[in-house]
Amino acid sequence: MHAQEMINTHPQVRGRANEALIRCIEECYSCAQTCTSCADACLAEDNVKSLAQCIRLNLDCADVCNITGRMATRRTGSDEEVILRMLETCAAACRLCGEECEKHARMHEHCRICAEACRRCMNACQEAGQGMKH
Repeated sequence: MHAQEMINTHPQVRGRANEALIRCIEECYSCAQTCTSCADACLAEDNVKSLAQCIRLNLDCADVCNITGRMATRRTGSDEEVILRMLETCAAACRLCGEECEKHARMHEHCRICAEACRRCMNACQEAGQGMKH
């Protein structure tokens, strides 16, 4: 991704980008794509009805990750309280989605991959949030 490159060129950043936030942005977009793909794969499974909760959490997580990535990318002005709350919300959505996908990981490889992506994003959101609080 080009998040680092783009944010470093922002007039209010001037090369002093928050590395943890950059990683979080990239993980958010990656997780959103993975969750969307997992939901789609779940819909194609024979036992789709048993995957309804997984699909729901995949789609919710993808939406939360997308908006968190978009909000964290914006550098003009400041809205740290809202960004911190979004990072917390995103971490929670990733935790819940990852836990649900983990239940299906032995049977569905896409769920295993998604659970890993959710864990990475959750950790990145938590690290970015901790970095902003200091």
